[in-house]
Amino acid sequence: MEHRKKLQIDRLRTRSNLELVIEGPVPADRLSTYAMHPSLDAFRRPSEQHIALVEIAELEEGRIILARHDDTVVGYVTFHYPDELERWSEGGMEDLIELGAIEVADEYRSFGIGKRMIRLAFAEEQLENVIVYTTEYYWHWDLEGTGLNVWDYRSMMENLMKTSGMVWYATDDPEICSHPANCLMVRIGKDVPLSSIERFDSVRFHDRFMY
Repeated sequence: MEHRKKLQIDRLRTRSNLELVIEGPVPADRLSTYAMHPSLDAFRRPSEQHIALVEIAELEEGRIILARHDDTVVGYVTFHYPDELERWSEGGMEDLIELGAIEVADEYRSFGIGKRMIRLAFAEEQLENVIVYTTEYYWHWDLEGTGLNVWDYRSMMENLMKTSGMVWYATDDPEICSHPANCLMVRIGKDVPLSSIERFDSVRFHDRFMY
């Protein structure tokens, strides 16, 4: 299937007069010229995460939306196919894309960058022909850094994802069901065929009596 990729650019001037650029999907060759902010270490060391982001950008379906100050990446969102080891790959769907990771450098978290990046990702109807999902697990959340409890953090993430029209979906996936704060959020593009929606439903629920 065709994966629509048209570079979009947005600009944000902060109260402290910093100009940030929000852009994406960023091509791998362009992304490789940027540096990573040293506090972007939620998943791995910044230099290693930079390599991982470039690798995602090189994928046919992969897309990286980022925020940068000059040539330093201060936030990013990743989109790619589900990991082959996870339930969500079982349907073999070319039109199912995971919003895999979102991270913003500590000192830039008060500027609404997360919402701006997610809005940009869905601009120009680029993701209307796919189902986009994200799995939120409380053990990935920065509860200590934000000072939020698990339920306030869950609410913050839900509100962030709703920026793009993503909504809560039920599932019997064991990892999501292992804690009540975990959740699955989904956005079904307007050009997604009914057959894909039905296939996704069969992946969400292995127990057909839970439909």
